[in-house]
Amino acid sequence: MTNKPLKTQIVVVGGGAAGLALVRKLGAKYGREKHDIILIEPNRTHVWKPLLHEVAAGALDANADEIGYGGHAARWNYRFFPAALEKIDRERQMVRTAQVFDDDGELILDNHEIRYDYLVLAMGGVSNDFGTPGVREHAMFLDSRAEADRFRNKLLGQCLRVDALHDLEGKDANLPICIIGGGATGVELSAELVNSVRALRSYGLERFDQDAMTLTLLEAGPRLVPALSEEISENVRDELVDLGVDVRLEAMVSEVTENSVKLKDGTELPAAMVLWAAGVRGHHGLSEMTDLELSRSGTIVVEPTLQTKNDPRIFAMGDCCFCMLPGAERPVPPRAQTAHQMAEHMVHQFDRLEKGQRLEPFVYDDKGSLISLSRFETLGSLMGNLVGGKMAIRGRFARMAYMSLYRMHLLSVLGWWRGGLTIVGQFFGKVAKPRLKLH
Repeated sequence: MTNKPLKTQIVVVGGGAAGLALVRKLGAKYGREKHDIILIEPNRTHVWKPLLHEVAAGALDANADEIGYGGHAARWNYRFFPAALEKIDRERQMVRTAQVFDDDGELILDNHEIRYDYLVLAMGGVSNDFGTPGVREHAMFLDSRAEADRFRNKLLGQCLRVDALHDLEGKDANLPICIIGGGATGVELSAELVNSVRALRSYGLERFDQDAMTLTLLEAGPRLVPALSEEISENVRDELVDLGVDVRLEAMVSEVTENSVKLKDGTELPAAMVLWAAGVRGHHGLSEMTDLELSRSGTIVVEPTLQTKNDPRIFAMGDCCFCMLPGAERPVPPRAQTAHQMAEHMVHQFDRLEKGQRLEPFVYDDKGSLISLSRFETLGSLMGNLVGGKMAIRGRFARMAYMSLYRMHLLSVLGWWRGGLTIVGQFFGKVAKPRLKLH
């Protein structure tokens, strides 16, 4: 009796935009006859990370827009293992997952070892606090759905507190919020918070209006959203200022305390809530998981083929990788479009591996950058042959282009048929949904 040959086992760690798109496409392409595709991800559901600022401000109900990994895996011919990565054993070609506990501390899943022929690391990144004192203890982040939910719940609690002080004591109470980081997350969250506050009167907070919130956006650099042109960046700043946001450039944070943010110039700003959205780095425990070469920011250094420097059977993509392409002055930026392009590239890489062909280098195609200032304005730039190089856009056309980014993500992870039905359902569902989700 002969042993059944082992299937080619492809293990993908991380179910974000890059990882989920990759396992969906590999599952659809190869099926389960000769390939075993496994997704390792600690969360049970997927929410597109660029939408977390809307979840945090209550503008988006993540329960209605999330994708369950279990059902998705059954549909697209891969296996889902709900755990976090703990260790990579390159010599044995094994990964070990961490233990999984329920909310009461009871063990659900013990450590588990999973064999791989090829390993793809797509764990995403986390906010980089740059070692600033007090950030880890007192600031909040938007690196996950859980953190976005926590921010929203605290926001509502603080709004209720200020409203009660107005009502019961007649005090001129105020809610000071500091957002640190003038990139896309910080800018878009600022606008969404203004929109949410303006709608609170319809949700029972009759004395809480825009004047009851002081919103400060701090950026250490000379301008907001450096991926945009200087002119568009200035337009973004002007729009935020018109909305009542106190935008401060070249404002370097030296410390975050329980109730304030201190700047290096000696300024101290009161802050009941602090959101840190400055920079991206690799997961803090990555150096303990593996001996793969890491960059100064803790991301995994890869060759242009997306293979890691130390091991050609291990790939990395998305925000967790440091990819310097030939002739480039800077590494490929950690953006959503990068993640999707890398996922598509990895599908072709596995096709070449199957055929015994040489792997090809990744080519980054910058499609441009768009910023959504909630319902107030959308602006940015498009790049490529479609617009003849680079074109600044704003208004309704920019809003349509911005919305298309999420729709393309849905098509990438759900396929054209299911993705199309989901888009149509979301469009009509907005009619029945409340303006804000604050519970």
